[in-house]
Amino acid sequence: MEEFIKNTPGNGKFLYSVFQNFTNKDIIDFLESEGLKVKEERGNRIFPVTDSARDVLECFQNKLKKLGVKIFYNQRVVKIEISKVRKEPNVIKDIKEADMSEKPRVVGVKTENDFFECDRAILSTGGKSYPLTGSTGDGYEIAKKLGHTIKDLKPSLVPLETYEVELCKNLQGLSLKNVEIKVIDIDKNKIIYTDFGEMLFTHFGISGPIVLSSSSHLVRYKKIEELLANKKIKFFIDLKPALSREKLEERVLRDFEEFKNKEFKNALDKLLPQKLIMPIIKESQINPTKKVNIITKQEREQLIKSLKDFEITIKGFRDIKDAIITSGGINVKEVNPKTMESKLVKGLYFAGEILDVDSYTGGFNLQIAYSTGYTAGLCK
Repeated sequence: MEEFIKNTPGNGKFLYSVFQNFTNKDIIDFLESEGLKVKEERGNRIFPVTDSARDVLECFQNKLKKLGVKIFYNQRVVKIEISKVRKEPNVIKDIKEADMSEKPRVVGVKTENDFFECDRAILSTGGKSYPLTGSTGDGYEIAKKLGHTIKDLKPSLVPLETYEVELCKNLQGLSLKNVEIKVIDIDKNKIIYTDFGEMLFTHFGISGPIVLSSSSHLVRYKKIEELLANKKIKFFIDLKPALSREKLEERVLRDFEEFKNKEFKNALDKLLPQKLIMPIIKESQINPTKKVNIITKQEREQLIKSLKDFEITIKGFRDIKDAIITSGGINVKEVNPKTMESKLVKGLYFAGEILDVDSYTGGFNLQIAYSTGYTAGLCK
């Protein structure tokens, strides 16, 4: 439980009850009861043995069929209809403080073509990320019309753009495994985030698991837009985290001994991927045509620094449509954490990314969806 909360920087404590209602073990049990076996991979990550996300989706679809659940397609929801309040409030604040019996309640869902009468509705339309899947932000507008406040919507678990555009373009497609990163606010000389794992260079900057996780921290960091605009956020990559500086120097000396009669630019093939050789040479400020056997100790130290602190300057975040999840959403102070019911409208429930809760990469956001969805589904 503590690990789930720790990995949910966006209002993690709000989720204590729902995580207990439906745990990571519960979703595994559900999938296996539907005939889909799972496996555990590095970092405690759980995947279907088939490595197919569609198979997970089919488990849910099969369950819906077994239960006889009706699904209406191509019915864009425009409004959740509610009854009138017994005591007409002057302002929405009065509704928040009123007894539930005095509050409006759900009476139906209006679509472009129809009206579905109901006394309970679950709003689970996702965030604003991946609009092609239908999560275009409509749910926020529906909730806002019912009196709910929406916390600032920002991209999270999103690739990062860099000022070194040419460098990243040249490195495009290069994946670095088992590297260590530090994200630093150089204005305060403060480490914002550290991580170890895999990252990727793209035509606009950087991506990959550890980069996406770092974005979750950066999006919440004070005055982040100002710091990004002033080139104050630096991303340092340790390309050889398994080796101390002393051990790395020993490794470099061995390579230099082997290639002592070659030019510097031709002596790094064993140490680095081909695409990284020239960028590292440029950062080390060593003449690429210099013979390895006359490289000085000071120049070697510069090379070690470049390998242990390869520097990139962060310019900003990719658009929210490129983000895995949306940070922000319905204010959790307006939602009952034990039931997922609105504190403003009786019979209105929320689940998933529409809420102002979000986690790091690693399956935690999926678990939020499962747990809040299950809890909302218990509505009485």
